[in-house]
Amino acid sequence: MELKLDLTPEEQAELNRNVFMVTLEQVKAWARSNSLWPLTFGLACCAIEMMGTGSSHYDLDRFGTIFRTSPRQSDVMIVSGTVTKKMAPVLKRLYDQMPEPKWVIAMGSCATAGGPYVKSYAVVKGVDQIVPVDVYIPGCPPNPAALIYGINKLQEKIRYEAKTGKKVMS
Repeated sequence: MELKLDLTPEEQAELNRNVFMVTLEQVKAWARSNSLWPLTFGLACCAIEMMGTGSSHYDLDRFGTIFRTSPRQSDVMIVSGTVTKKMAPVLKRLYDQMPEPKWVIAMGSCATAGGPYVKSYAVVKGVDQIVPVDVYIPGCPPNPAALIYGINKLQEKIRYEAKTGKKVMS
């Protein structure tokens, strides 16, 4: 989109180079995507890798992602580990307590599909049976770099949805 005013060609070129137009929704999505506050829902060995992501070596804070311990202060839930059927109602309750907009990341093969416990009657065969999942991170357990990649994919998804107005299904 070009801004047309009664300017000289040089002034018009300078204006086009230094001014850009975006919608308010795109600005909000940019701000939201660069300041994610995940609720940690660590249930098994993937939680250790998630903690490692917040340590000084990987430093997740540099991406604007700061872990929170309250669902009322979070906009992303990272489910890392095996979800049992007894834990499922607690996970759903915490998800419901999070304010909108909210997103879910399923970290590890246990959270995404039940993992090696898929034949157990007590294990949920994927957290997407309880809450809607936006990003799946495979692995057993996925390393901190994979979690950072998954968070970057979520940021892209948030910005794309604001730009196009279309909800992206995982």
